[in-house]
Amino acid sequence: MKNHTLSDIAKHSVIAALGLMLFGFGVYLTIQANIGVAPWDAFNLGLSKTFGILYGTASVMVSFTIIVIDILLGERIGIGTVLDAVIVGKTVDLLNYINIVPAIEGSLPLSIAVMLTGLFIMGLAQVVYMKAGLCCGPRDALMLGINRRLKMLPVGAISVLMMVIVLFAGWRLGGPIGIGTIICTFGIGTLMQLAFAITRFEPKAVEHTGFAESWRIMTGKMTGKTKNSKEQR
Repeated sequence: MKNHTLSDIAKHSVIAALGLMLFGFGVYLTIQANIGVAPWDAFNLGLSKTFGILYGTASVMVSFTIIVIDILLGERIGIGTVLDAVIVGKTVDLLNYINIVPAIEGSLPLSIAVMLTGLFIMGLAQVVYMKAGLCCGPRDALMLGINRRLKMLPVGAISVLMMVIVLFAGWRLGGPIGIGTIICTFGIGTLMQLAFAITRFEPKAVEHTGFAESWRIMTGKMTGKTKNSKEQR
């Protein structure tokens, strides 16, 4: 998918939003597995518990804080980055409200199955979202921004370091830590690669469109329409 026109951006924004809603459903399943959650979710749930706010509200607050840091680091953000910041957490809030999948109780095998299903759905959702080419999420941009400044460290090491810091903060805030945290930390990358392989998706082939390019395309299209209108008159 390439974003050359206003129509492209509008269509791909909808696709990205749907992909992020699916991603939110995957996150929701990992939480409902009830055996611990991924580091970022532990942090968000810890904030939710500490300040008496919804998970999604905590997620949005954290995401927009990271976006500000991304901008300060000079990282490229786009429409997809902002959609990610808002949609994922609020999808989890909606599903919690509906209670579509009750929290698993008393069955470790079932909890693990639900968690792995959630992680795989997140991998498939990532394919849908990334194909839209509207830039990566806030946390991925932060990881890349740090990597550009700490070139002596591989991106994998930076990712692990970020996870450790966030996990420690989530634990201190009372976020749920357990065997599911280990499964999420080490399983999400594997299941995401599996989803990429099944869908034959190559992330490096995606041409991302940032806010600057999107603005030029949108204003250029509007300018073109204005000129055509004047010429017709």
